[in-house]
Amino acid sequence: MKISVLDGFTTNPGDLSWDWLKECGECTVYERTPAELIAERTKDCEIVITNKTPLRKELLETLPKLKYIGLLSTGFNIVDWEYCKEKGIPVCNIPSYSTSAVAQLVFALILEHTNAVSIHSSSVHSGEWAASKDFCYWKTPLTELDGKTLGIIGFGKIGKAVAKIAAAFGMKVIASTNHPAPFENVEFCGRDELLSKSDFVSIHCPLTPLTEGMVNADFLSKMKPSAFLVNTSRGQVVDENALADALKSGVIAGAGLDVMTVEPPKADNLLFGLSNCLITPHIAWAGFETRERLMKIAKENVLAFLEGKPQNIVY
Repeated sequence: MKISVLDGFTTNPGDLSWDWLKECGECTVYERTPAELIAERTKDCEIVITNKTPLRKELLETLPKLKYIGLLSTGFNIVDWEYCKEKGIPVCNIPSYSTSAVAQLVFALILEHTNAVSIHSSSVHSGEWAASKDFCYWKTPLTELDGKTLGIIGFGKIGKAVAKIAAAFGMKVIASTNHPAPFENVEFCGRDELLSKSDFVSIHCPLTPLTEGMVNADFLSKMKPSAFLVNTSRGQVVDENALADALKSGVIAGAGLDVMTVEPPKADNLLFGLSNCLITPHIAWAGFETRERLMKIAKENVLAFLEGKPQNIVY
């Protein structure tokens, strides 16, 4: 059985093992696959594993031996799954592996905004504290989370995990979702009400035609001028030009993003250089334990397929 991993580096830069997959057949693991090499590297393969390397219909039509596509992610928009469904090719993803990790990064971004740890650490290392006339100082206003309101848009597993952490900080939690159900310490309301009441707004909805560009100028204008926006869902949910304008003009106080519309982003992105915009390079899922869990599920998916019982099929 011929197996190809098209972009294994981000999932496993060397601290995990592909040995389990190599035991399943003739396996080649590529760190990255540029567009011009996808056809060559998938030719005659029965199993193809991908994270962000696209597998479109035009390519899939040229792969008569293909029997299985394994994703190294939860999202599956990089695969023409409708074609695969028509042809009976299972496309299997990795569900619910990064819930805790994403929720953790939400608060890493929030706490950097409220406590500015990196700014103050840099200040100390540059000698400012040693030269200070007072026993302490602060470079920016500092804020407590206790008593503040966190608004969560989208209330799936990650939204619920974020709500639990917020409650531990003493925050009031409100949520907007199409499927509200009772949840401890959470009140549900409409989106506009949430935006007007929240000191922090965290996005946790899937990318759909209805949510694409949802965070636009109108959305941002309904937030408090002191509010902080967090997006760890999908970059396309946010209109980056509108967000840049809002951050520059003081419509909102700040934003923390782990995802961008285009990844990697272009060097001239309007959000770059804004001091009130924290951006991390899509790392919420990148903790060792999180990737270890991802790999475990990827292995289980492949073995289940080989046993004739594919699991976590996306369609």
